[in-house]
Amino acid sequence: MFTDFSIDAILSKPEPGCSSMIFGENGIGIGSGNGEDIRIFLQSAGLWRRFHCLGTEMIVTKSGRRMFPTLSIILTGLNPSKNYIIMVDLECVQEKRFRYSFHQSKWVATGPGETELPSRMFVHPDSPASGSHWMRSPISFDKMKLTNNQLDTNGHIIVNSMHKYRPRVHIVEQGNESIRKSFSFNETEFIAVTAYQNHRITSLKIESNPFAKGFRECEVSSSSSSSNSLNPSMNLNLNLENPSNFHQFFPLIYPFIVQNYTK
Repeated sequence: MFTDFSIDAILSKPEPGCSSMIFGENGIGIGSGNGEDIRIFLQSAGLWRRFHCLGTEMIVTKSGRRMFPTLSIILTGLNPSKNYIIMVDLECVQEKRFRYSFHQSKWVATGPGETELPSRMFVHPDSPASGSHWMRSPISFDKMKLTNNQLDTNGHIIVNSMHKYRPRVHIVEQGNESIRKSFSFNETEFIAVTAYQNHRITSLKIESNPFAKGFRECEVSSSSSSSNSLNPSMNLNLNLENPSNFHQFFPLIYPFIVQNYTK
């Protein structure tokens, strides 16, 4: 029985007929081999492309941070009666270190990257499950977290800051490790950062992330405060509606204001 879920164990000995990684167009990846024709669709592909055009950045922390956009896929072509294990790891796209060029508004390679540890595997918590289960609804990897703590003991996926990565989805038939397929999408590439570098990425994350509602409310509140501060007459009228408060804060000029502006 298949018990070693490490990526090295799964992919170290490719079997004849197994599909290699294929990059699909329009959010679709296609894999075939061993009598199965599996199709994988990237959910929210349009949102991923919006980020990709700007150069996607993912925050990483010592304690672990979830990805946004969330990696979510739709599968078809599985055998409904067979059980499958679905996993994700991160592939270092280029063994280089990057920095954000504010002058050019893009990421540029600056030299050799740091040594990469063997990639950890995030096994979907529903694994193993039947093909009918996996094809019933979208498969989300929202529980997966990224960390830059090289000594992490929580099972998070370890990455190096300022390096580029691409998620890979692996599908393994339970009990028959020779039946395995790997898929990936170019638009899911990202740079691991400890703080956002591109302000447009920050704005797009706040705009599209439902958990960023608090940031949007703060922006609206700040805009309202700024608007009021630029209109002194509005503030004056509001204060004059309650003379006692105005007298409390401006006792010296209160008589003059009442005499000239409240008649």
